[in-house]
Amino acid sequence: MARASLTTSNVKVNKVVFVIPSRVVYATIMANINFIEVLAKLGIQYVPFLFALCFHEFAHAFVAKKKGDNTAELMGRLTMNPFSHADLIGTFVLPVAGILAGIGGMNGGSGFIFGWAKPVPVNGRALKRPKQDMFWIALAGPLSNLILGFVATFLFVLMRTFTIEASLANTLQTLLGNFIIINVLLAVFNLIPLHPLDGGKVIARFIPDSWSRTLENNQASLQIGLIIFFVAGGFSVLHGPMIFFIGLFEQIAISLVG
Repeated sequence: MARASLTTSNVKVNKVVFVIPSRVVYATIMANINFIEVLAKLGIQYVPFLFALCFHEFAHAFVAKKKGDNTAELMGRLTMNPFSHADLIGTFVLPVAGILAGIGGMNGGSGFIFGWAKPVPVNGRALKRPKQDMFWIALAGPLSNLILGFVATFLFVLMRTFTIEASLANTLQTLLGNFIIINVLLAVFNLIPLHPLDGGKVIARFIPDSWSRTLENNQASLQIGLIIFFVAGGFSVLHGPMIFFIGLFEQIAISLVG
């Protein structure tokens, strides 16, 4: 059987062989990339994701300061600057790779953007009522995303009352649609009552301290389990809560717009 082959060069490092494409193959790949389309995808999908992620972390830091802990502010986290909250892999590499692979957002995607930011530091000893205050600090992140999701839904509904050029209307609808989905997804996902998600700290207010400590002490295992579960398609369990919030926001927005 004849086998087609590409010109390659082999580099051996510690007995592991890395195959590096030749310049001809690299040039062919680059020639097939539509950079305008790439920029459009990043603008419509990644920018809303990055804004939602930064606002989420900013909300944690803001409420922590209101409750008496300025640790996040001192560490430069009371800001919307994405570089202050960014995790190289979770904030840049995975989300961008997912978008460029076509698995993120509404516009031709088949899944969700996956990523995270660095957790906001909180000093429990600086809080007047640690258990109650930590509840509000943790809830602030998901709640901020629900607020953004509602605002975007209101703008989406309001836009229907105006006459807008078709291509611009489609772009705005896609942008707002992605923004709604991303924010509601971030809120619902983070409200899962397991550490290290915000939901683990939210539910801690309502369960015995011994249960909360057990969950917190096993958060590394829980995190691995969550990643495996959602990589295997577990995101489908979030569809119901997401549809509920988006539908609720739309009903409220329609009643306000009239």
